[in-house]
Amino acid sequence: MNYPVNLAEKLGFNQVNEEIKQLCLSQMGLEYADKMRFSDRFPLVKQWVEQVDEMGRILGEHGGEFPQTDYYDLRSYLSPLQLEGHYLSADEWRDWQRALTVLYETVRFFAAIDSTEYPEIHKITQHFLAKGAESDGDFRQIIPIIQDLDRVFDVNGQIKETASPALGDLRRKRIAEEQGLRKKLDSYLSQAYKEGWVSKDFSLTLRNGRMVIPLAAEHKRKIKGFVQDESDTGKTVFLEPADALAMNNEIKSLESAERREIIQILSKLSDRIRPLTPFLAQAFSWLGLIDFIRAKALWGSAHKAIKPTFIQDKPIVNWTDARHPLLEKSLEKIGKKIKPLTIRLEDDRRIMVVSGPNAGGKSVTLSTVGLLQFLFQSGCLVPLAEGSTMGFFSQLFLDMGDEQNLENELSTYSSHLSNMRHFLQHVNEKTLILVDEFGTGTEPSLGGAIAESILEKLADKGCYGAINTHFGNLKSLADRQKGLFNAAMRYDTEHLEPQFILDMGKPGSSFAFEIAQKIGLPKAIIENARKKLGKKQVDFDKLLLETETEKQIWESKNASLALANEQAQSIKENYERLKNHVQEEQKAMLNAAKAEAKKIIQEANQRIEQTIRQIREKEADKEKTKELRADLANFVQKELKTVAPAPAKVVSETPGIVYANSPIAVGDWVVIKGSGDEPTLGQIMQLKGKDAVISLGAIRSTIKLNRLQKIVAPKQPKKSTAPLRGIDINDRMAQFQLKLDIRGKRGEEVYVILDQYINDCLLLGVPEVQILHGKGDGILRTLIREQLKRYREIKNITDEHADRGGAGITIVTFK
Repeated sequence: MNYPVNLAEKLGFNQVNEEIKQLCLSQMGLEYADKMRFSDRFPLVKQWVEQVDEMGRILGEHGGEFPQTDYYDLRSYLSPLQLEGHYLSADEWRDWQRALTVLYETVRFFAAIDSTEYPEIHKITQHFLAKGAESDGDFRQIIPIIQDLDRVFDVNGQIKETASPALGDLRRKRIAEEQGLRKKLDSYLSQAYKEGWVSKDFSLTLRNGRMVIPLAAEHKRKIKGFVQDESDTGKTVFLEPADALAMNNEIKSLESAERREIIQILSKLSDRIRPLTPFLAQAFSWLGLIDFIRAKALWGSAHKAIKPTFIQDKPIVNWTDARHPLLEKSLEKIGKKIKPLTIRLEDDRRIMVVSGPNAGGKSVTLSTVGLLQFLFQSGCLVPLAEGSTMGFFSQLFLDMGDEQNLENELSTYSSHLSNMRHFLQHVNEKTLILVDEFGTGTEPSLGGAIAESILEKLADKGCYGAINTHFGNLKSLADRQKGLFNAAMRYDTEHLEPQFILDMGKPGSSFAFEIAQKIGLPKAIIENARKKLGKKQVDFDKLLLETETEKQIWESKNASLALANEQAQSIKENYERLKNHVQEEQKAMLNAAKAEAKKIIQEANQRIEQTIRQIREKEADKEKTKELRADLANFVQKELKTVAPAPAKVVSETPGIVYANSPIAVGDWVVIKGSGDEPTLGQIMQLKGKDAVISLGAIRSTIKLNRLQKIVAPKQPKKSTAPLRGIDINDRMAQFQLKLDIRGKRGEEVYVILDQYINDCLLLGVPEVQILHGKGDGILRTLIREQLKRYREIKNITDEHADRGGAGITIVTFK
């Protein structure tokens, strides 16, 4: 049994339920939504979730064909219809006509889908698809009823003249009588206009169901007839002329006969549908279920919810990118995005002890765990990433919020202890517990001790869950007690802002002093509080702060390394492609050369043999032989001469520099385009996207790749200051400042800005500069000094004098 009784309300499930109700099309669907409950029966939950998942896929693939209007609830008519003689009115049959049509179209829609692809939907529909001996459940029984309704009623719901032959005759006779009567009364009215007995704006009208003419009261005796009514002022009477009496009577008689015929038609329709009332009761209940499943599928689609992998016999939590659906919706309204949570609760890490600053997201984490598990076991899809796994719990226990009760003299702390007593009495290995602000509400040392004892017992009982706390003793317990583990809400130590990201496996600091400093609490009060707290606790929080700071520094460095590795991999791939291309080109050129050489050798052999044969055949004299030998020598000189390779392209104005057309890679030599009569040469040390770090003698500089031209490496590159020629030193010096202000910058920004600044310092040869970073918690100062240690050209790194900024400014002296 879940605890407390208002668990669904506390978790926000009631709000989700209201959202699903708004998506229902009928009262029948709303009734199913009202019955949504947490279930501890795995086969039932599995069936519910798979139905919703299948419906979501059906709507995604066939949504345009799915009937989604006129879901009328006709169940209230079914019981009276079972009584002989009871019939439905024309207005009631209009609703029936629409409802039966959508029922037929809905069943037919599901009859057409693949039962193997949507097995759970097929299971709840197959009853209406039965044939033969089971025809009492066949939805085709309503087809003749729908056809009769289409024959009787027009598109506006009015009974057609063709509904029956008798009705058609009666209507035609009544219309003929009405036209004759109107013609006669028009003649009386025209006479009254001429005589001035009635105003021109008066016309024929009905009184007491009879057609009459209006007359001024003083002229009512001018025409023989019967006064059927008079106006409120008594100045106008409505007269039925005597010779129109018989015609009005005939019309009334025809109207009565028409009504009797309509009743007979409606009675016959009611008699047709009376035997089907048990079947229709089931059919409309099924339609309500379809409506309800459809609403849950639409809700799941709106929240990007999925059907996770679920395990029946293992109460675990293995979620990736879990999102609180209500919070996500609220954040979207103000243009923000939710931070998803990745949570793992398993055999040896069952209870998560979550710590961190106030307003950092600890309570949201608990609510997310509770609501998503409750939604799943109520038959809904859940907002998780694909690959997540849902375990199955028999009960959920929650202790969240203030439950004090003045009538029962129950304080906040007493209510928490009452909840803990219930937890200890009823938890088991398949219980999910969620406790917010564990141990608070009383004297901290006593509350912490009691909370620690309770937590140990809960861990021994094998339950799963999460608790939120600020108590250090509970964080320590989580490190040594089997089944417990620490988790922390991430906090930006540089800007002192919560990041709403859950880090599992480590405790978190409450950052009380840092938050107090941020909101402007006097520094003296904060320092006094540190002294009162004691060195041990201050050191512990300081250690957590430093750990968090170092973690952020290393994450930033890891990101930089990942980018560098990606660039190196890209360079490697380009090199491999170029290498393969060159090898293919060499192979092709070699094959072509071999083929050409073979051709030339064959031709030479043929020429020699031909020459020898001519000498022999003609028995040539010395002069003739000499002439043939001269021709052969001329052939060898012209046809078999070697072709020297074409020289590489050389820059005409700068002899000794040879261009290369292959892509630029690390280690290549390059020349800076447009660097004057004596071009600046450099060697590529690093590639950064569209930029390159090049070595200009003892100086490194970052230059755009499109400003560089690859060259063949010079035989003896000079180590002089010549490479500096061509760089606009005057422009650099005009823009250079001896003090760099990087206060408020993020870690990744600092690396880029500082690297460029130190390069400029080395390029311009300045002896000393100042870097202004502020004091704060020393995070930015630590980042800067770690970066500066990488430069061998730096001689010394010190703080500024205390009177001129102290630890808020770093002095950098170059060699």
